[in-house]
Amino acid sequence: MRPSLRGQVDPFIVMDVMEAARAAEAAGRHIIHMEVGQPSTPAPAQARRALAAALETDALGYTVALGLPELRAGIAALYARWYGVDLDPARVIVTPGSSGAFLLAFSALFEAGDRVALGEPGYPSYRQILRALSLTPVGIPTLAEDRYQPRPESIPADVAGLIVASPGNPSGTMLGKPELSALIETAAARDIAFVSDEIYHGLHYEARAVSALEISDDVCVINSFSKYFSMTGWRVGWMVVPEDMVRTIERLAQNMFICPPHASQIAALAALESIDELEANRAVYAENRRLMLEGLPRAGFDRIAPPDGAFYIYADVSDLTQDSRALAAEILDKAGVAVTPGLDFDPHRGHSTLRFSYARATADIAEGLDRLARFMAAR
Repeated sequence: MRPSLRGQVDPFIVMDVMEAARAAEAAGRHIIHMEVGQPSTPAPAQARRALAAALETDALGYTVALGLPELRAGIAALYARWYGVDLDPARVIVTPGSSGAFLLAFSALFEAGDRVALGEPGYPSYRQILRALSLTPVGIPTLAEDRYQPRPESIPADVAGLIVASPGNPSGTMLGKPELSALIETAAARDIAFVSDEIYHGLHYEARAVSALEISDDVCVINSFSKYFSMTGWRVGWMVVPEDMVRTIERLAQNMFICPPHASQIAALAALESIDELEANRAVYAENRRLMLEGLPRAGFDRIAPPDGAFYIYADVSDLTQDSRALAAEILDKAGVAVTPGLDFDPHRGHSTLRFSYARATADIAEGLDRLARFMAAR
């Protein structure tokens, strides 16, 4: 059979790094994982208990396409707790991970051939999902001095949409309320759909992240239980959309997914109440961040924009290499530390950047930093 051109998306390079790390571990090596963007902790204990109980009493069949009503209400309550936003649960749509939310949002907002702007560096799957839907991603080259976030004046001409992430991946940097407001207002004035990726909300270390819903209701907000709630493999996310878009999204969700996984929704509902455990996880990330901000410059990776949230540090390594993929392979081979080449996040400038994740246990982060220091001293 002849494959479609739109199906020829780029690979996710971090998955190749993960496979190389797995092969090294299978050969008997101890690898420190700074490549993977997921918590090392399991789903909250309360979530696991809730699902175990449901397995004994519930068939766990289809739910309605928009998600369990009690979960949608719980998510709406989270917005009141975190941001002081009074959110109608009818605007909350539960999805099969944030990836499902992006598919629904892009399908509902854009026509084939539309141009959609996104900051570079940025999450690579934005570009690939857009291309698979016959949309055109338009990169906005961002700068370290702007903390790798776009400016309103940098939004390209003739775009139908703008995707903004705060905290960002790979940078971990956040937009303050004035900066986020300026982007939303510029998009509204130009009739550009605004998509706010907020999946790292909850993982902040000084000031909290600002939700686009604190500024406007005419936005599409996407979030997930993967990061703060430590439920990556459970594949449950959500989106908040304007009231007049709910039925459009519902029809798409019915046909694309039928519904999100019932079991995951039950666990997610309980996870919303697991505050003490989740805040303990965040304290671990905060300590890991402190170690990274001290240890990476000491090792020689000193061109970084300190992260405000998430669990990543993005480093300019142009003084070391113009081939970040080769450098990442060398670090894995000689230091036993897996890191991600920047090419995943910036196809034009990522040859000279690396992303370091600090989502693992603190002891692993400390050991990884020691290994990196020894590697750089011997290089």
